Amino acid sequence: MGFVLGLRCRECGREYPADPIYTCEWCFGPLEVAYDYDAIRATTSRERIAAGPPSLWRYSDLLPAKSDPALDLGTGFTPLVRADRLAEALGLGEVWVKNDTRNPTNSFKDRVVSVALGKALEFGFKTAACASTGNLANSVAAHAARAGLRSYVFIPADLEQGKVITTAVYGGNLVAVEGNYDDVNRLCAELAGTYEWAFVNVNVRPYYAEGSKTLAYEVAEQLGWQVPDHVVVPVASGSLLTKIEKGFRELHRVGLLDDDPQVRVSGAQALGCSPVATAWLEESDTIRPVKPSTIAKSLAIGNPADGYFALDTVRRTGGAFAAVTDDEVVEGMRLLARTEGIFAETAGGVTVATLRRLAAEGVVTPDERVVVYVTGHGLKTLEAVAPVVGPTATIRPTLEAFHEAFTVED
Repeated sequence: MGFVLGLRCRECGREYPADPIYTCEWCFGPLEVAYDYDAIRATTSRERIAAGPPSLWRYSDLLPAKSDPALDLGTGFTPLVRADRLAEALGLGEVWVKNDTRNPTNSFKDRVVSVALGKALEFGFKTAACASTGNLANSVAAHAARAGLRSYVFIPADLEQGKVITTAVYGGNLVAVEGNYDDVNRLCAELAGTYEWAFVNVNVRPYYAEGSKTLAYEVAEQLGWQVPDHVVVPVASGSLLTKIEKGFRELHRVGLLDDDPQVRVSGAQALGCSPVATAWLEESDTIRPVKPSTIAKSLAIGNPADGYFALDTVRRTGGAFAAVTDDEVVEGMRLLARTEGIFAETAGGVTVATLRRLAAEGVVTPDERVVVYVTGHGLKTLEAVAPVVGPTATIRPTLEAFHEAFTVED
């Protein structure tokens, strides 16, 4: 159990054992993992972390599961890239890109799945499952294959082909559901009550969500145990944003950061699925479910489970939300690619476009150190940019034809 005390309701504070449960039986609030932070503080250190593996498991003292060689694909400790050309294009000072396209299945979901299925193995589950908008499907299928677990992965039937293929190749059960993600998620909630499977984002969700904290841990370590002034995070369910902010606070609580982190957290959504950003713009506490209609399918959750918590985090830290159009998403993908050589999926386009919008509005300022989280690889969503990119020229195989098409500068 490491330093895990159990589970605690995020709404009423009621405590539960560390079991595969996810909802408070009294107020129906979500459960999250509770830790013995004093014991962690007495054990962990920067030196202990530096001596650990070059993966998310270097932070195992702060996670609810331990690394299992049968499951480990080498997730985490992805590059933090100084993005000076992107910063110049946006009129900003110091911008960094946390490039999670470099994970084993090319998205940050490998972090949450590593932790969730590590815990599932401890619980003795034999089958892994999930509801997914694509990246989670890739990761669950891959990790289940590695661990020899059966898998059932449920996706919307209109998902991008790249994500379908890169899930099916691992040989598990891939179930396409006629409906959007919220329909898929409702089905999986029913199945989780029927079968003894480890649904990583249902009955194992409290442990699964903790994997996202490593995106804060790594950034702080890679910045020399300092924190950024401002981070911009894509929002689907809202869990990623809240856990990144929690991760920065935990580092200070266990003595790994000298100063109490004052990180402004901003959220990025696509306009076609922006229930949290809409509540922010309307200065409301009510997050109204929507029917998604956007090319950013990995963020297309119309009824976000952690939306209220994400909204509260952004307000409490002094950040902001923005909702960007699909055209802005594509331009965000192209801007990041041509300035920094990083090809992000549509979710990354949402995040870069949001950074651009917030910079133009003066919410993100030139004197801030900013980290933008890029959570998935562009090869997963080629359809988004295919209509607007292609060969610069098509020529005959002769020197003359090349010179006709191009004027080359020395």
